[in-house]
Amino acid sequence: MLSPATRADPTLLTVLYDGACPLCGREIALYRGLSSKESVCYVDVNATNFPLPVSVSRSELLARFHVQDENGNLHSGARAFLRLWSALPGWRWLARLGGIPGAVGCLEGAYLLFLRVRPLMQRIAQRWYRGSSNR
Repeated sequence: MLSPATRADPTLLTVLYDGACPLCGREIALYRGLSSKESVCYVDVNATNFPLPVSVSRSELLARFHVQDENGNLHSGARAFLRLWSALPGWRWLARLGGIPGAVGCLEGAYLLFLRVRPLMQRIAQRWYRGSSNR
């Protein structure tokens, strides 16, 4: 857990993401463009200058999406997305759907499927983005 002393602002929701992943980078750019009802800090886990939560390794943070809430609780996978979406305009409805009984399990299952195809999707995205920048 990042202690309040090591966080830029202890009232922040801290999103820990893989900045080397082209899919993740695009998604985070989308979220950054939204104004939030609460402060959101985006941290690229690859950046070695930012202290990471002590309860989890860098490789674990890179393997799954994580959000640390203002109380220092670390959320992973579907629960992390729901926590972030609850703070973002235009996405709160999706976070509310996560409150339906069984929804978190379904979302986590979908996320686990995504993680299995993520490496292939990253390679495709890298080729796509490189090709579109050469035009």
